[in-house]
Amino acid sequence: MYAILDIETTGGKYDEEGITEIAIYKYDGQKVVDQFSSLINPLKEIQPFVEKLTGINSKMLRSAPKFYEVAKRIVELTEDCILVAHNAAFDYRILQTEFRRLGFPFERKSICTVALSQKLLPNEPAYSLGKLVRNLGIPFSDQHRAHGDAKVTLKLFELLLEKDVHKTILKEHINTKNPNRVPSKYLTLIDKLPSDMGVYYLHNSENEIIYIGKSNNIKKRVLSHLTGTQRKSIAIQSELSHVTFSLTGGELVTLLKEQNEIKSNAPKFNRAMRFRIFPMGIRIDTTEPYPKLIIEQVKVDTKYISVFKSQKAAKTVLFRWAENFGICLHKTSLSKSDTACFNHGIQKCEGACVRKESPESYQEKIQILLKDLSYPHATFLILEKGKKEGESSFVYVEDNVFRGYGYHELNHQIKSQRQIESRLIPMENNPDAQKLIRSFLRRKKYKKLIPLSFNITI
Repeated sequence: MYAILDIETTGGKYDEEGITEIAIYKYDGQKVVDQFSSLINPLKEIQPFVEKLTGINSKMLRSAPKFYEVAKRIVELTEDCILVAHNAAFDYRILQTEFRRLGFPFERKSICTVALSQKLLPNEPAYSLGKLVRNLGIPFSDQHRAHGDAKVTLKLFELLLEKDVHKTILKEHINTKNPNRVPSKYLTLIDKLPSDMGVYYLHNSENEIIYIGKSNNIKKRVLSHLTGTQRKSIAIQSELSHVTFSLTGGELVTLLKEQNEIKSNAPKFNRAMRFRIFPMGIRIDTTEPYPKLIIEQVKVDTKYISVFKSQKAAKTVLFRWAENFGICLHKTSLSKSDTACFNHGIQKCEGACVRKESPESYQEKIQILLKDLSYPHATFLILEKGKKEGESSFVYVEDNVFRGYGYHELNHQIKSQRQIESRLIPMENNPDAQKLIRSFLRRKKYKKLIPLSFNITI
């Protein structure tokens, strides 16, 4: 027996959505034997984009039943059924969240018609519900309303059942009763976590930090640790006792804080990041008249013009620099030949490889490259949003050295270096931090970039 399901929600932060409409068709494999469809009063505001998408507004929901008033009907209708939905993980999670708020465990097996369609209809150009059913010639009305979407999901499921002649794929796609299940001892912990950006810390029973992570939605990310089935997730679950967190506000502050605290605490499940995020670097060897760009594993107390996650990534960038700045490939660790390089043959290298180009001219190219890689100013602030309304976060670079980050209230101006210093949370100026700052600046995701001469107002 199957329960074909669709849910519309208020939208909003992960795990804080409310149901605005639900439709369920109980299907025995041949015909619909029972059904239920209703608007639901979520007791919270609907996001404007959701209202526009579904046509459901707050006025329509004022007299609708609350979820607890229809919960018994949903339990009875889905009992001993396999839930079927298009993107079943979403609908199932929303139902579990609502029942959890009522203190009731809701566990069902489920089938996702997206995954099933991808197996049984591998040549379809798209698998969103609307595009898929229209390509299949299935009539679709009342799109983005629960009753309309559930009805067309039922028609799609009927087709998929017919396609699955041997019934083997269908069996493979029946998920366990509770793929999103969070152990009951963690439910209170999860409910207390925010759906905001920040860094979180997973602790064991001895209060040791076993993992540090970042996310723009802390609750969602921690949930993924508690429901994951990969070896690392299972290992974390076996040791996890409690979770703490620190809200950060801005993306760059979050990235910098995470890498800094992983290095400071060396959690056992952050092995890959304990020492550095970007383990490969490119440095300049100036021992010869023609400077040479060397790719190598990052060493302590060695200066690198850029760092990378892998040797492959470093090589890709080095080839791009050769193309864009006229760098000779034979003057890099990519080649050991004394003959003319390939780029010289296609007139993209001026001949440093065969000493046609003067050392001074080639050194100038390296300087142009370094200027392109440098910060936009020697001393500056990067402003992002803060942890709360009326606050801004800042990242401070002084004389090309990353100093740290801080926060200030928008109605209090920072006018001096002393005021910056007083608010500053110091951090190490390591290659990882430099790379994160440069990458962030390149994407221009900051609110404001302020060059400093210490006559400043922000």
